[in-house]
Amino acid sequence: MAGDRPRERADAARNRRAILDATRALLAEHGAQAVTMEQVAVAAGVGKGTVFHRFGSRAGLLHELIAEPAVALMNAVTAGPPPLGPGASPARRLVAYFDAMTDLVIDNLELVVAYESVPPHPRRDEFHAFWAAHIAGLLREVRPDLDADAVGAVLLAPLGGELVARMVRAGEADRLRASVRAVVESVLRSP
Repeated sequence: MAGDRPRERADAARNRRAILDATRALLAEHGAQAVTMEQVAVAAGVGKGTVFHRFGSRAGLLHELIAEPAVALMNAVTAGPPPLGPGASPARRLVAYFDAMTDLVIDNLELVVAYESVPPHPRRDEFHAFWAAHIAGLLREVRPDLDADAVGAVLLAPLGGELVARMVRAGEADRLRASVRAVVESVLRSP
């Protein structure tokens, strides 16, 4: 997390942000497989060596990019305003979480696709355990009759699958959002 890092010099922070922003833009424009570290350096206005020095590898760069929205969502869930954060009913929070997670995946689709080609993020298990515990905890409150751990995993699994990429690339992001929400709301309804 940012608090665990030594304080960055202003020019290093600008370069870091330029590299991350350039990578995100290139991924959105050209897709996951078409982006090279050299293209990132040129787009960011830095030397290729700066990119490698800063991130170590393509995997390191993708890890940094994938962590930003994941950490932001974790913070919103734990300390943000309702309905995503504390203060709303468990059902409203669960719907808000899946809306936010669906948007995260849609907004970062090419990054998510690129991320699948590199070794897992060092915090992967932490991120996944957080999502699983959050979803299961809310489900237990709303539907104590369900196996919250298994149902939560089933609800989340499709957001990491090929269907999402296919729908988003076909211009069906709104349809995907509505479908995910419909599935979550159907699970929340008591039998």
